Amino acid sequence: MSYLVDGNNVMAQRVGWHRDKPRARRALLDELARFAARRRVSVAVVFDGAPEDHFPDGSTYRGIRLYYAERGSDADSRIKTFVEAARERRTLRVVTSDRALADYVRRCGVEVVRSGEFRRMMEDAGADDAAAGEEKREIEADTAHWLRYFYRSAYERQGLDLHDSLPSPHLRN
Repeated sequence: MSYLVDGNNVMAQRVGWHRDKPRARRALLDELARFAARRRVSVAVVFDGAPEDHFPDGSTYRGIRLYYAERGSDADSRIKTFVEAARERRTLRVVTSDRALADYVRRCGVEVVRSGEFRRMMEDAGADDAAAGEEKREIEADTAHWLRYFYRSAYERQGLDLHDSLPSPHLRN
């Protein structure tokens, strides 16, 4: 699955994004990178406006491909160009809130995801990751507890000092 994201539409889902557009772009890129890694999908984003110095057109940031509108054009036109050139349209999803672009993309056989819905998908992916991290911490704590218990029992039966024999400090009381 691949996502082609209308960057300004997704950024506009956050209040105040227009006050510092470069910062909003970087924040979105970080969110997209986390989303792509968690969902194991490829993501490309197209922004309106001129490229930033550190992120030129066609560059990659943490696995996210960055593009910008052509001079004198807009991101929607660039997205249409990418959709027209796509070989595998069935696995492509375009993220936009622009009605005209969404209609065009659907006529080309590409699925459309609304920007607000995509923002929720990114947040859900983050929540899934947080829940997995919490579960991992619980398992590690449980494992450490049982290792302390079984090591203590085995060493006490042999009359050995548990603290001098443990393989790592995190297993000690």
